[in-house]
Amino acid sequence: MALLNFKKREATSPQPVNPQVEAFLDGYSIEVMPRTATKVEDFRDLLPAGTRVYIAHIEGTPIEDMVETAKRLNAEGFPVMPHFPARIIKDEATLADWIARYQGEADVKQALLLAGGVAQPHGAFDSSMQLLETGLFDKAGFSNLHVAGHPEGNKDIDPDGSSKNVMEAVLWKQKFSERTDAKMALATQFAFEAKPIIEWADGLKEAGVDLPIHIGIAGPAKLQTLIKFAIACGVGPSLKVLQKRAMDVSKLLLPYEPTDVVAELAAHKAANPDFNITNVHFFPLGGIKTNATWAINNGGASAQPVNPQG
Repeated sequence: MALLNFKKREATSPQPVNPQVEAFLDGYSIEVMPRTATKVEDFRDLLPAGTRVYIAHIEGTPIEDMVETAKRLNAEGFPVMPHFPARIIKDEATLADWIARYQGEADVKQALLLAGGVAQPHGAFDSSMQLLETGLFDKAGFSNLHVAGHPEGNKDIDPDGSSKNVMEAVLWKQKFSERTDAKMALATQFAFEAKPIIEWADGLKEAGVDLPIHIGIAGPAKLQTLIKFAIACGVGPSLKVLQKRAMDVSKLLLPYEPTDVVAELAAHKAANPDFNITNVHFFPLGGIKTNATWAINNGGASAQPVNPQG
């Protein structure tokens, strides 16, 4: 009932649309999992036409479930970008099989390549770079290949807390983008503060990385839920934003909403049109419907679903 009440409150008290936010949310993407996708009756009731939908591949999820979800989303008219986590792919033959299934059954032409969060690789692959080096995605004619970006670093890749290995990997991916026919971009982990995100993005550009950035934004959710995901995903530096909020009794029980961080990034983009963050990628940690409703209420024309709400 809590989600329904939250949605009702949003629907009955819409806020004036910020034109900068409306522009910034144009072409946003969202992430689902097979089990969360089954809870949505029709994505056309929630998402704008042409919304890219990433399908997260969590360890233990059968490839059949992933392909079935991709097939369903494709049938509803949404371009699908499944995750290919290197560390859960046994070998090159398995990778080729996954690609063939996605293409043959769901007309998939896009992929997000990432290392994956498991400690021990299941087989031959340890990083997204190894997946790219197989040449299988280019051979299959994929139109878009996205790779992971880390605005706050990644302790799995740089245990010492630096960004040395992460930066070397991004520079390698930049070079790869210059020899593949696919369009490449960085899809990032979520963060909660605009200023560090802007500094990170500017730093990449200064280092010679011109890959477009699709910035990860956590959708509306209970504070406890966000803190749990932030810890699990290693989003350390911006945890202080949530902890500060948790200390404010007046906000403790209210759902977190990404209104402030999105508005700040949108304002920066409006003032700096060549800013390398080009798109928003939502992590719907509080639910797909809740996230889509927030976008509809804040994104104006950019977020209106295929099937308009009555």
